Amino acid sequence: MDKTIIQHMETVRQITERAIMRIPEEMANTIPKGFNNNIRWNFGHIAFVQEKLVYGLLGEEMNIPSNYEQLFGAGTSPADWMEMPPSLLEIAEVLTEQKERIKEFIQWHLYETLPTPFTNRSGITFYTVGEAFLFSFYHEAMHVETIKHLYRVISSE
Repeated sequence: MDKTIIQHMETVRQITERAIMRIPEEMANTIPKGFNNNIRWNFGHIAFVQEKLVYGLLGEEMNIPSNYEQLFGAGTSPADWMEMPPSLLEIAEVLTEQKERIKEFIQWHLYETLPTPFTNRSGITFYTVGEAFLFSFYHEAMHVETIKHLYRVISSE
């Protein structure tokens, strides 16, 4: 089963990696009417949340750029950015590197109990790394769908 879970993570992340490589950089910052964030924020948010759910909740070091939480954490917005965000290529590199680190790490921690149960913004509580990790697939897919919607709206403008 553990192998299947890792394969699923790779599949989800491959979809994300293909999507980020198809988006032109000049489209990444547009926030169309009716949306709260842009394409760049959604890709960065995927990387930040995955890192938090796999490493951060355990108290392990998060190995993504230190500014990702301020730029892409829950409740943040590109409208509040006070610094230049990373390019899509830089975010793509983080996503790819992260996938490889998680493949090595998760096999030893999947069933580990979190030091403190974590309740997300939807009210779902996770007690193990595996529960949080499995939820991250849903989270990532949801944001990839948002990116697709953003892309369609921006392309039609």
